[in-house]
Amino acid sequence: MFVAGSDTTAAALEWTMAELMRNPAAMKKAQEEVRTITGKKSKIEAEDIQKMEYIQFVIKESLRLHPPVPLLVPRETAADVEIDGYHIPSKTRVFVNAWKIQRDPEYWLNPNEFIPERFMDNSLVDYKGQDYEFIPFGSGRRKCPGMPFGVASFEHALANLLHWFDWKLPCGCELIVEEESGLTVRKKIPLLLNPIPYI
Repeated sequence: MFVAGSDTTAAALEWTMAELMRNPAAMKKAQEEVRTITGKKSKIEAEDIQKMEYIQFVIKESLRLHPPVPLLVPRETAADVEIDGYHIPSKTRVFVNAWKIQRDPEYWLNPNEFIPERFMDNSLVDYKGQDYEFIPFGSGRRKCPGMPFGVASFEHALANLLHWFDWKLPCGCELIVEEESGLTVRKKIPLLLNPIPYI
């Protein structure tokens, strides 16, 4: 579970930093929040992160656009069922496509755009599996058991990256956000950034 949590957290963090680099206003707002709440402390505490509302919106939006595992653990139908005119026999293995659900225009305005503010009005939508339009960790009995560890690691890593550094692309580099298919969806070309110490 530790390795799986580390791999998906690393992929989610890479996507989040890529989206923040593509959206400088969101990057600035996130950094200002982290730096204001943390101040000159040498360590970001869990209590600090709980106060970082915009960071939570950024994380949710990144997980919405780039769920760590796009196809959730398969389920099996318990009985014959008909969905949208399709007959699905009993004992059929069914995969839930979280990536597609979380980009469904029926539930999300401008679903392919990175807009953390969408969660300001929708702050009760959470990744714990009760809101079926947003299930980056799955839902029910097959929900990711490492979710609390993964989310805490993600929050701390992101807050520290934004607090201690400003970021820029290396000279001549272009930010490419194409996906590479796999169990964990990674960036096709890994993110390469130059850190500039802030403090």
